[in-house]
Amino acid sequence: MPPVNLIASDLPLSVEWKEEGLFILDQTRLPHDVIIEKHDNAEQVWHTIQQLKVRGAPAIGVAAAYGLCVELKKYKDLSPDEFIQKTINVARYLDSSRPTAVNLNWAMKRMVGAIMEMKVVSASELYKKLIVEAEAIHEEDRQISYGLAKMGSDLIKENMGVMTHCNAGSLATSILGTATAPMYLAHHDGIKFKVYANETRPLFQGTRLTSWELDKAGIDVTLITDSMAAHMMASGEIDLVIVGTDRVAANGDVANKIGTLGVAILAKYFDIPFYVACPSSTIDMNTPSGKDIPIEERSGDEITTILGNPVAAKNTKTRSPAFDVTPNELVTGIITENTIITRPYDKGLKDYFKEKK
Repeated sequence: MPPVNLIASDLPLSVEWKEEGLFILDQTRLPHDVIIEKHDNAEQVWHTIQQLKVRGAPAIGVAAAYGLCVELKKYKDLSPDEFIQKTINVARYLDSSRPTAVNLNWAMKRMVGAIMEMKVVSASELYKKLIVEAEAIHEEDRQISYGLAKMGSDLIKENMGVMTHCNAGSLATSILGTATAPMYLAHHDGIKFKVYANETRPLFQGTRLTSWELDKAGIDVTLITDSMAAHMMASGEIDLVIVGTDRVAANGDVANKIGTLGVAILAKYFDIPFYVACPSSTIDMNTPSGKDIPIEERSGDEITTILGNPVAAKNTKTRSPAFDVTPNELVTGIITENTIITRPYDKGLKDYFKEKK
Protein backbone atom coordinates (compact mmCIF):
# COMPACT_ATOMS: atom_id res chain seq x y z
CA MET A 1 0.00 0.00 0.00
CA PRO A 2 1.43 3.42 -0.93
CA PRO A 3 2.34 5.49 2.14
CA VAL A 4 -0.09 8.36 1.59
CA ASN A 5 -3.75 7.87 2.42
CA LEU A 6 -5.46 10.44 0.23
CA ILE A 7 -9.03 10.18 1.52
CA ALA A 8 -10.39 11.63 4.77
CA SER A 9 -9.21 9.55 7.72
CA ASP A 10 -12.76 9.23 9.08
CA LEU A 11 -14.38 8.21 5.81
CA PRO A 12 -15.82 4.69 6.23
CA LEU A 13 -14.71 1.89 3.92
CA SER A 14 -17.31 0.32 1.63
CA VAL A 15 -16.20 -3.29 2.32
CA GLU A 16 -14.08 -4.80 5.11
CA TRP A 17 -13.00 -8.38 5.81
CA LYS A 18 -12.07 -8.96 9.44
CA GLU A 19 -11.43 -12.31 11.12
CA GLU A 20 -13.33 -14.17 8.37
CA GLY A 21 -16.27 -11.80 8.72
CA LEU A 22 -17.70 -9.58 5.98
CA PHE A 23 -18.72 -6.03 6.94
CA ILE A 24 -20.42 -3.76 4.39
CA LEU A 25 -21.31 -0.10 4.73
CA ASP A 26 -25.00 0.54 4.03
CA GLN A 27 -24.71 3.37 1.51
CA THR A 28 -28.47 3.83 1.30
CA ARG A 29 -28.31 5.45 4.76
CA LEU A 30 -25.54 7.93 3.95
CA PRO A 31 -24.68 10.68 4.60
CA HIS A 32 -26.76 11.00 7.76
CA ASP A 33 -26.33 7.52 9.24
CA VAL A 34 -23.16 5.42 9.07
CA ILE A 35 -24.39 1.85 9.43
CA ILE A 36 -22.01 -1.08 8.92
CA GLU A 37 -23.66 -4.49 8.65
CA LYS A 38 -22.09 -7.91 9.21
CA HIS A 39 -22.96 -10.40 6.46
CA ASP A 40 -23.22 -14.11 7.20
CA ASN A 41 -24.63 -15.68 4.04
CA ALA A 42 -24.94 -15.31 0.28
CA GLU A 43 -28.62 -14.33 0.36
CA GLN A 44 -27.82 -11.36 2.58
CA VAL A 45 -24.98 -10.29 0.26
CA TRP A 46 -27.25 -10.71 -2.81
CA HIS A 47 -29.85 -8.37 -1.31
CA THR A 48 -27.18 -5.89 -0.22
CA ILE A 49 -25.88 -5.69 -3.81
CA GLN A 50 -29.36 -5.58 -5.35
CA GLN A 51 -30.59 -2.89 -2.93
CA LEU A 52 -27.49 -0.72 -3.61
CA LYS A 53 -26.26 -0.89 -0.04
CA VAL A 54 -22.95 -1.61 -1.75
CA ARG A 55 -22.59 -0.14 -5.25
CA GLY A 56 -19.94 0.79 -7.75
CA ALA A 57 -18.55 -1.91 -10.01
CA PRO A 58 -15.24 -2.53 -8.14
CA ALA A 59 -16.86 -2.59 -4.66
CA ILE A 60 -19.58 -4.96 -5.90
CA GLY A 61 -16.92 -7.35 -7.18
CA VAL A 62 -15.04 -7.28 -3.87
CA ALA A 63 -18.22 -7.73 -1.82
CA ALA A 64 -19.37 -10.67 -3.93
CA ALA A 65 -15.97 -12.36 -3.66
CA TYR A 66 -16.15 -12.22 0.12
CA GLY A 67 -19.85 -13.14 -0.05
CA LEU A 68 -18.85 -16.40 -1.68
CA CYS A 69 -16.50 -17.04 1.24
CA VAL A 70 -19.06 -16.42 3.99
CA GLU A 71 -21.53 -18.79 2.33
CA LEU A 72 -19.01 -21.55 1.55
CA LYS A 73 -17.64 -21.52 5.09
CA LYS A 74 -20.52 -23.77 6.18
CA TYR A 75 -19.74 -26.39 3.52
CA LYS A 76 -16.18 -27.31 4.48
CA ASP A 77 -17.27 -30.85 5.34
CA LEU A 78 -18.38 -31.63 1.78
CA SER A 79 -16.30 -33.69 -0.60
CA PRO A 80 -14.02 -31.60 -2.85
CA ASP A 81 -16.24 -32.20 -5.88
CA GLU A 82 -19.37 -31.27 -3.96
CA PHE A 83 -17.68 -28.15 -2.61
CA ILE A 84 -16.65 -27.03 -6.10
CA GLN A 85 -20.19 -27.55 -7.41
CA LYS A 86 -21.62 -25.62 -4.47
CA THR A 87 -19.16 -22.79 -5.19
CA ILE A 88 -20.26 -22.69 -8.84
CA ASN A 89 -23.93 -22.53 -7.79
CA VAL A 90 -23.43 -19.78 -5.22
CA ALA A 91 -21.28 -17.75 -7.63
CA ARG A 92 -24.03 -17.99 -10.26
CA TYR A 93 -26.58 -16.85 -7.67
CA LEU A 94 -24.54 -13.83 -6.56
CA ASP A 95 -23.84 -12.93 -10.18
CA SER A 96 -27.60 -12.56 -10.77
CA SER A 97 -27.95 -9.67 -8.30
CA ARG A 98 -27.05 -6.91 -10.81
CA PRO A 99 -26.56 -7.55 -14.55
CA THR A 100 -24.78 -4.43 -15.83
CA ALA A 101 -21.62 -4.23 -13.69
CA VAL A 102 -19.12 -6.56 -15.31
CA ASN A 103 -16.83 -6.65 -12.25
CA LEU A 104 -19.40 -8.83 -10.50
CA ASN A 105 -19.28 -11.50 -13.20
CA TRP A 106 -15.50 -11.13 -13.49
CA ALA A 107 -15.00 -11.65 -9.75
CA MET A 108 -17.24 -14.73 -9.64
CA LYS A 109 -15.44 -16.32 -12.60
CA ARG A 110 -12.07 -15.58 -11.01
CA MET A 111 -13.09 -17.06 -7.65
CA VAL A 112 -14.40 -20.27 -9.23
CA GLY A 113 -11.38 -20.50 -11.51
CA ALA A 114 -9.00 -20.23 -8.54
CA ILE A 115 -10.25 -23.44 -6.93
CA MET A 116 -10.76 -25.27 -10.23
CA GLU A 117 -7.01 -24.95 -10.86
CA MET A 118 -6.04 -26.51 -7.52
CA LYS A 119 -4.83 -30.01 -6.97
CA VAL A 120 -7.70 -30.96 -4.71
CA VAL A 121 -6.83 -31.95 -1.16
CA SER A 122 -10.01 -31.19 0.81
CA ALA A 123 -12.97 -28.84 0.90
CA SER A 124 -11.30 -27.04 3.77
CA GLU A 125 -8.25 -26.30 1.61
CA LEU A 126 -10.50 -25.12 -1.20
CA TYR A 127 -12.24 -22.77 1.21
CA LYS A 128 -8.90 -21.31 2.30
CA LYS A 129 -8.06 -20.72 -1.35
CA LEU A 130 -11.32 -18.79 -1.81
CA ILE A 131 -10.34 -16.45 1.03
CA VAL A 132 -6.86 -15.94 -0.42
CA GLU A 133 -8.35 -15.11 -3.82
CA ALA A 134 -10.95 -12.70 -2.38
CA GLU A 135 -8.23 -10.92 -0.40
CA ALA A 136 -6.13 -10.70 -3.57
CA ILE A 137 -9.04 -9.11 -5.48
CA HIS A 138 -9.50 -6.64 -2.63
CA GLU A 139 -5.83 -5.66 -2.48
CA GLU A 140 -5.58 -5.37 -6.26
CA ASP A 141 -8.55 -2.99 -6.22
CA ARG A 142 -6.73 -0.79 -3.70
CA GLN A 143 -3.62 -0.70 -5.87
CA ILE A 144 -5.71 -0.02 -8.98
CA SER A 145 -7.19 3.06 -7.31
CA TYR A 146 -3.69 4.45 -6.79
CA GLY A 147 -2.83 3.61 -10.40
CA LEU A 148 -5.91 5.47 -11.65
CA ALA A 149 -4.94 8.43 -9.47
CA LYS A 150 -1.48 8.58 -11.01
CA MET A 151 -2.69 8.12 -14.59
CA GLY A 152 -5.42 10.77 -14.39
CA SER A 153 -4.18 13.45 -11.99
CA ASP A 154 -2.19 15.33 -14.66
CA LEU A 155 -5.44 16.02 -16.50
CA ILE A 156 -6.51 18.29 -13.65
CA LYS A 157 -4.89 21.71 -13.96
CA GLU A 158 -4.83 24.74 -11.70
CA ASN A 159 -8.21 26.52 -11.37
CA MET A 160 -10.08 23.96 -13.47
CA GLY A 161 -13.76 23.13 -13.00
CA VAL A 162 -14.23 19.36 -13.07
CA MET A 163 -17.67 17.77 -13.45
CA THR A 164 -18.52 14.25 -12.36
CA HIS A 165 -21.73 12.22 -12.39
CA CYS A 166 -22.97 9.59 -9.91
CA ASN A 167 -20.44 8.31 -7.36
CA ALA A 168 -17.24 6.81 -8.71
CA GLY A 169 -15.51 7.59 -5.44
CA SER A 170 -13.91 5.76 -2.56
CA LEU A 171 -17.35 4.50 -1.57
CA ALA A 172 -17.66 2.73 -4.95
CA THR A 173 -14.30 0.94 -4.60
CA SER A 174 -11.90 -0.22 -1.90
CA ILE A 175 -10.13 3.10 -1.31
CA LEU A 176 -9.87 6.10 -3.69
CA GLY A 177 -12.47 5.45 -6.33
CA THR A 178 -12.12 5.54 -10.10
CA ALA A 179 -13.22 8.96 -11.40
CA THR A 180 -12.39 10.62 -8.07
CA ALA A 181 -8.96 8.99 -7.66
CA PRO A 182 -7.22 11.63 -9.85
CA MET A 183 -9.05 14.34 -7.89
CA TYR A 184 -7.76 13.04 -4.56
CA LEU A 185 -4.17 12.96 -5.83
CA ALA A 186 -4.35 16.37 -7.51
CA HIS A 187 -5.73 17.82 -4.28
CA HIS A 188 -2.94 16.17 -2.29
CA ASP A 189 -0.39 17.66 -4.71
CA GLY A 190 -1.70 21.15 -4.03
CA ILE A 191 -3.59 21.76 -7.29
CA LYS A 192 -6.47 24.18 -6.74
CA PHE A 193 -9.59 23.16 -8.65
CA LYS A 194 -13.35 22.92 -8.19
CA VAL A 195 -15.49 19.82 -8.55
CA TYR A 196 -19.11 20.07 -9.69
CA ALA A 197 -21.03 16.97 -8.64
CA ASN A 198 -24.29 16.24 -10.45
CA GLU A 199 -27.00 15.14 -8.03
CA THR A 200 -27.67 11.98 -10.11
CA ARG A 201 -31.37 11.26 -10.06
CA PRO A 202 -33.20 9.14 -9.12
CA LEU A 203 -31.13 7.89 -6.17
CA PHE A 204 -28.94 10.97 -5.59
CA GLN A 205 -25.53 9.25 -5.45
CA GLY A 206 -23.91 12.57 -6.36
CA THR A 207 -25.81 14.36 -3.62
CA ARG A 208 -25.51 11.81 -0.84
CA LEU A 209 -22.13 10.27 -1.62
CA THR A 210 -19.80 12.18 -3.97
CA SER A 211 -20.32 15.65 -2.53
CA TRP A 212 -20.12 14.23 1.00
CA GLU A 213 -16.90 12.26 0.59
CA LEU A 214 -15.06 14.96 -1.39
CA ASP A 215 -16.02 17.61 1.15
CA LYS A 216 -14.76 15.42 4.00
CA ALA A 217 -11.40 15.22 2.17
CA GLY A 218 -11.22 19.02 1.91
CA ILE A 219 -11.82 19.16 -1.85
CA ASP A 220 -13.74 22.20 -3.12
CA VAL A 221 -17.00 20.56 -4.27
CA THR A 222 -20.26 22.17 -5.40
CA LEU A 223 -23.47 20.18 -5.80
CA ILE A 224 -25.71 20.92 -8.81
CA THR A 225 -28.88 19.32 -10.15
CA ASP A 226 -28.58 17.16 -13.26
CA SER A 227 -30.57 19.73 -15.25
CA MET A 228 -27.97 22.42 -14.47
CA ALA A 229 -25.13 20.65 -16.33
CA ALA A 230 -25.77 22.40 -19.66
CA HIS A 231 -25.90 25.84 -18.04
CA MET A 232 -22.68 25.25 -16.10
CA MET A 233 -20.88 24.17 -19.26
CA ALA A 234 -22.27 27.08 -21.28
CA SER A 235 -21.13 29.53 -18.61
CA GLY A 236 -17.53 28.32 -18.98
CA GLU A 237 -17.23 26.91 -15.46
CA ILE A 238 -16.53 23.34 -16.58
CA ASP A 239 -13.18 22.47 -18.16
CA LEU A 240 -13.12 18.69 -17.76
CA VAL A 241 -15.51 15.79 -17.15
CA ILE A 242 -14.41 12.56 -15.46
CA VAL A 243 -16.90 9.77 -14.79
CA GLY A 244 -16.69 6.11 -13.88
CA THR A 245 -18.25 3.15 -15.67
CA ASP A 246 -19.77 -0.22 -14.89
CA ARG A 247 -18.75 -1.78 -18.20
CA VAL A 248 -16.63 -0.84 -21.21
CA ALA A 249 -17.41 -2.72 -24.42
CA ALA A 250 -14.69 -3.90 -26.81
CA ASN A 251 -15.37 -0.96 -29.13
CA GLY A 252 -15.02 1.63 -26.35
CA ASP A 253 -18.72 2.24 -25.67
CA VAL A 254 -19.27 2.73 -21.93
CA ALA A 255 -22.21 2.02 -19.64
CA ASN A 256 -22.54 4.26 -16.61
CA LYS A 257 -25.23 5.60 -14.30
CA ILE A 258 -28.28 6.96 -16.07
CA GLY A 259 -27.69 10.56 -17.15
CA THR A 260 -24.06 10.05 -18.17
CA LEU A 261 -24.96 10.00 -21.87
CA GLY A 262 -26.54 13.44 -21.57
CA VAL A 263 -23.42 14.80 -19.89
CA ALA A 264 -21.25 13.34 -22.66
CA ILE A 265 -23.40 14.88 -25.40
CA LEU A 266 -23.20 18.26 -23.68
CA ALA A 267 -19.43 17.96 -23.26
CA LYS A 268 -19.06 17.22 -26.98
CA TYR A 269 -21.18 20.25 -27.90
CA PHE A 270 -19.18 22.57 -25.64
CA ASP A 271 -15.82 21.01 -26.64
CA ILE A 272 -15.04 19.82 -23.11
CA PRO A 273 -12.86 16.69 -22.66
CA PHE A 274 -14.89 13.73 -21.40
CA TYR A 275 -12.86 10.99 -19.69
CA VAL A 276 -13.94 7.64 -18.27
CA ALA A 277 -11.92 6.08 -15.44
CA CYS A 278 -12.03 2.36 -14.66
CA PRO A 279 -9.98 -0.67 -13.68
CA SER A 280 -8.93 -3.05 -16.45
CA SER A 281 -11.41 -5.58 -15.05
CA THR A 282 -14.29 -3.29 -16.06
CA ILE A 283 -13.30 -3.59 -19.73
CA ASP A 284 -15.27 -6.48 -21.23
CA MET A 285 -13.68 -7.62 -24.47
CA ASN A 286 -16.41 -10.27 -24.77
CA THR A 287 -19.06 -7.57 -25.23
CA PRO A 288 -18.65 -6.19 -28.77
CA SER A 289 -20.48 -2.87 -28.34
CA GLY A 290 -22.75 -0.89 -26.04
CA LYS A 291 -25.79 -2.41 -27.75
CA ASP A 292 -24.78 -5.74 -26.19
CA ILE A 293 -24.57 -4.44 -22.60
CA PRO A 294 -27.60 -5.52 -20.51
CA ILE A 295 -29.25 -2.48 -18.93
CA GLU A 296 -30.76 -3.04 -15.51
CA GLU A 297 -34.35 -1.83 -15.08
CA ARG A 298 -35.06 -0.67 -11.53
CA SER A 299 -38.32 -0.36 -9.61
CA GLY A 300 -40.54 2.58 -10.53
CA ASP A 301 -40.71 3.43 -6.82
CA GLU A 302 -37.26 4.96 -7.18
CA ILE A 303 -38.80 7.59 -9.49
CA THR A 304 -42.20 8.14 -7.89
CA THR A 305 -40.60 8.68 -4.48
CA ILE A 306 -37.67 10.72 -3.25
CA LEU A 307 -35.81 8.93 -0.48
CA GLY A 308 -39.01 7.07 0.35
CA ASN A 309 -41.36 10.06 0.23
CA PRO A 310 -44.08 9.90 -2.50
CA VAL A 311 -43.93 12.75 -5.03
CA ALA A 312 -45.91 11.38 -8.01
CA ALA A 313 -49.60 10.61 -8.29
CA LYS A 314 -50.64 7.06 -7.45
CA ASN A 315 -50.42 4.59 -10.37
CA THR A 316 -48.12 6.88 -12.41
CA LYS A 317 -46.42 4.83 -15.15
CA THR A 318 -42.62 4.80 -15.05
CA ARG A 319 -39.51 3.59 -16.81
CA SER A 320 -36.40 3.24 -14.68
CA PRO A 321 -33.25 2.17 -16.56
CA ALA A 322 -30.36 2.37 -14.11
CA PHE A 323 -27.69 2.95 -16.78
CA ASP A 324 -27.22 4.43 -20.21
CA VAL A 325 -24.57 3.78 -22.85
CA THR A 326 -22.22 6.53 -24.05
CA PRO A 327 -20.95 5.85 -27.60
CA ASN A 328 -17.17 5.74 -27.98
CA GLU A 329 -17.10 8.80 -30.25
CA LEU A 330 -18.09 10.95 -27.26
CA VAL A 331 -15.26 9.61 -25.08
CA THR A 332 -11.98 11.54 -25.10
CA GLY A 333 -10.06 8.84 -23.29
CA ILE A 334 -10.38 5.80 -21.01
CA ILE A 335 -8.20 6.09 -17.91
CA THR A 336 -6.97 2.73 -16.59
CA GLU A 337 -4.53 1.94 -13.81
CA ASN A 338 -1.73 1.62 -16.40
CA THR A 339 -2.38 4.15 -19.14
CA ILE A 340 -4.94 6.35 -20.88
CA ILE A 341 -6.45 4.64 -23.94
CA THR A 342 -7.60 6.88 -26.79
CA ARG A 343 -9.25 6.40 -30.20
CA PRO A 344 -9.51 4.19 -32.14
CA TYR A 345 -10.78 2.19 -29.16
CA ASP A 346 -11.27 -1.14 -30.89
CA LYS A 347 -7.53 -1.20 -31.69
CA GLY A 348 -6.42 0.57 -28.52
CA LEU A 349 -8.23 -1.83 -26.20
CA LYS A 350 -6.93 -4.89 -28.06
CA ASP A 351 -3.38 -3.55 -27.93
CA TYR A 352 -3.78 -2.73 -24.24
CA PHE A 353 -4.60 -6.30 -23.30
CA LYS A 354 -1.86 -7.67 -25.56
CA GLU A 355 0.68 -5.55 -23.70
CA LYS A 356 -0.68 -6.65 -20.31
CA LYS A 357 -0.09 -10.34 -21.11
